[in-house]
This record gives sequence, C-alpha cells and structure tokens, in this order.
Amino acid sequence: MSAMSSDRAVCFVIMPFGKTTDDHTEEYWTKHFTDYLKPLIEETSKVEARRSKPLRGDVVREIIKDLIVSPIVLADLTDSNANVYWELGVRQSFKPGTITIADDGYRHKIPFDIGSKGILFYYPDNAHKDAHFRTDLKNAIQDCLGHPNRPDSAVLETVSGRGTLYEIVHREESVRRLDSLLLELNRNDNVYEETFETATENQRLRKEKKTTATIATKRPTKRFRLVATELVLTHRYLDEAEDFYACAEGYHNIVFGMNQQLNLWDNSPERTELWFLDDETHSTRKRLFDEFRRRMEAARERLRNQL
Repeated sequence: MSAMSSDRAVCFVIMPFGKTTDDHTEEYWTKHFTDYLKPLIEETSKVEARRSKPLRGDVVREIIKDLIVSPIVLADLTDSNANVYWELGVRQSFKPGTITIADDGYRHKIPFDIGSKGILFYYPDNAHKDAHFRTDLKNAIQDCLGHPNRPDSAVLETVSGRGTLYEIVHREESVRRLDSLLLELNRNDNVYEETFETATENQRLRKEKKTTATIATKRPTKRFRLVATELVLTHRYLDEAEDFYACAEGYHNIVFGMNQQLNLWDNSPERTELWFLDDETHSTRKRLFDEFRRRMEAARERLRNQL
C-alpha cells in the first residue's frame, strides 16, 4: 500500500477485526468501518480511509509500513483490543498525526497511560451528541493535514526534541567530539612547537657553518591533524553562532597551510624553516590556536552544564 491514492492522503484505521464482546462481533466491526467511520472520514475530500488487516504472516510488514508512512492514523480503542494497542504503539514510536477514538460507553475503561491523550468519543445511540463527535473528528483530520509535524506522541516527545532523551544523548556526543577537537588542537600545538624548535636549530647550524650545503639538517617527522576539525566544519553539530565556525575555518586554514609547508621541507628546507620562523606566521598561528581553544572550552562547559 502507498500513503497516497488518487492524490488523497490515507487515513489508516486501526480497529478490532473479530468478536470483542457479545455486542461487538466481527460483523459489527466490519459495519462500523464501512458504514460509519469510512464515510465520515471521507467527507474530507482530500482523505481516503483504509482499514488495517488481521495480523498474520507477511501482512504484519505491510501494516507496519502503513502505520509509519500514512499521514493520518485513526485508532479505535473500544474494548482494549491487543492488536489495536500494538499498532498504536508502533505508530506513536515513529510519527505524529494520530487520532484516537472510542465508544462513549468505554470512556471509563481507557487505560491510565492512554487516558491523558485527547480521545474523541462517539455516541452510537445519541445522534445529537454524535454530531459533536463528527465535527471534532473532521477538525482533527484537518489538523493532521495542516500540521503534520505537531507532536501528539509521548514516545516521540521523550526521545526527540529539546529537553528530551535525544537531546541529552546529542549533548553527550557533542561533548565527546569537543574533547576530540581539543585533543587534536593540543597535539597540533605540540607538533608546531617541535617543528619550530627544529627550524630554529637548523637555522642556528646554518649560521654557524655559513653555508647551506655542508650541514645535515633535521626533518620534522610529524604532521598536523585535521580530522576532528573537518568533522565540525562539515556537520556543524554544535549549536554555536557563525563566528565560532568562522574561527574554526581560520584555524583549519592555517593548519592545512602548515602541512603543505612540511611537504615542501625536503625540497626547500631553508625556505620552509624561515616560513615557520616568520613572526607574522608565528603570531597568527598562536592567535588562531588560542582563540579556537577558548571557544571550544566555552562550548564544552555550556554543554556540560546542560547535562
């Protein structure tokens, strides 16, 4: 089944199939759908009502798909049918846009963990009261169509969105990534200091020998890392202002440039050494490293205070 048919959104109805009480037989539930719910739902011309099938074999896969992709799901909770509650649980674990209804005679039998949800009650034996139900149901269908992302599931509200389990896990993950960023920056700081010392020593030896051809100069053995930095620039997983990412970009560019210089060392050692020893390069490197470190530590502290 698809979620759309003839350009109409599907309202997938989950309800009992077999006998649930002496009055609510299999025939009753069939007529309840074909003669009552389906015509009422389809009074909204943009909607097509479909009924779920008995849970047998491969049909379960189709039902799960319909429960997840259908723009609207309507669940009749009358008689606490196990399949209905199972299907409702599947739906509310994946998507909003769910309407729950029940026979008014079942009003005081709704389980407590469902009772807090807005349930629309229909009145089979009271046409006047049932008219209100019909109006409320049409309004609920229109609301689902007009506001498809409006929360209506305690499950989804718990595991996604602000102040929820999802956000807590996301914050913890962001703290770990910031820790990796800081470790990468500190390592790059050490690599720079070693490179700077190597360049300084080589320049000292050159001055003592008064030549570039007769001395054996040292070569840096380490390269700067940018994996964690490229991750934050690519995914922007931190809820930080644009100037944070501008700072990260500046840090990335100078570290990338230093790696390029290291790749030139063998062919142009003295020129590369002088580049690393240049006062402007040195001050720019220190400013960007210190500023990026400060911003990351501040971001990490904010996240830890929110956990």
